[in-house]
Amino acid sequence: MKKSLLALAVLGAFAGVASAQSSVTLYGTVDLAARYVKNDGQSRRLSMANSGLNSSQLVFSGKEDLGGGLWAGFNLNTGVAADTGNPAGGSQFWNRRSTVSLGGGFGEIRLGRDYSVTFWNQTIFDAFGTNGVGDSTHVSQFSAMQPSFVRTANMISYLLPSNIGGIYGQFQAAASEGANSNAGRYIGGRVGFAAGPFDIAGAFAEQRYDLLGKPQQKIFNIGASYDLSVAKLMGYYERDTLSYPGFDKKENRFALSAVIPVGQGEIHVGGERSKLKNAVANTSNTITQYSAGYVYNLSKRTALYTTVSRLKNGSLSQAQVDGGGGSTVGPLPTLGGKSTGADFGIRHFF
Repeated sequence: MKKSLLALAVLGAFAGVASAQSSVTLYGTVDLAARYVKNDGQSRRLSMANSGLNSSQLVFSGKEDLGGGLWAGFNLNTGVAADTGNPAGGSQFWNRRSTVSLGGGFGEIRLGRDYSVTFWNQTIFDAFGTNGVGDSTHVSQFSAMQPSFVRTANMISYLLPSNIGGIYGQFQAAASEGANSNAGRYIGGRVGFAAGPFDIAGAFAEQRYDLLGKPQQKIFNIGASYDLSVAKLMGYYERDTLSYPGFDKKENRFALSAVIPVGQGEIHVGGERSKLKNAVANTSNTITQYSAGYVYNLSKRTALYTTVSRLKNGSLSQAQVDGGGGSTVGPLPTLGGKSTGADFGIRHFF
């Protein structure tokens, strides 16, 4: 539950300037789990893992009414490695989101670091929320090559207003800031439609690389969900391509999942498959993953959960179900091996 910490009267700098009122809100999530992972060719690992159901985070946000339908706001969000007490982003403190916004009837202009639209279109159509051992992006073979796979810094975003008949959208552009490590310009957009139990959205982005000729990785995905009351069905499809002299790879990825309410709890199930084609080497590689979990809600804010997952690599990959949510990540499975994992945890919103 979000709790307001502060309400301040913002005084005008000059006489006769009307004052406005703003507020700052502190909220967040603490999520920790005991995790078991067994990768082929490696010893089993037992660890305390972070963010098994929802991302552990600490958020400061605020909003000011500027009058005439205008408002200004900010959001500072840092990931928390609750198992160690350290920031989840290492030296980057506000690693999840750091934005300032100006909004009104025209929509919202947002500046700063935020989710990329293509990743957002995956996580909201994943029953596991791209967290824990059931994270659908474990099968992605392109994410390591895409610097803006999850979030993008130095970004300008425009969000459509919320009162246009169920249509929503967001458009993004991020500068390279002239640094090679930033991997170049990013542009993206997402448009969707939601009405009643149905929600569908498509997203597209291009990520420029600081290589000879500055090739662009192109990302397209489409996701949807439908709430049948007895079960919420969801899924997405994504296609990633990157080509330049001596390199030509394409990946197709599918994810299907469901959330089934049972009394005070929920059953989560999902399955994913990716196929990467390398035209230069004339090879292809497939990764599949299947997951199941149960969440028991002790209250609106606190839940107990467990998730099990099994991932099968193709002959050219070494993916695993441990996405790094623990304080340490052990050795990868052998080439073409399997990875099996389980989480048993507690999640609390505050």
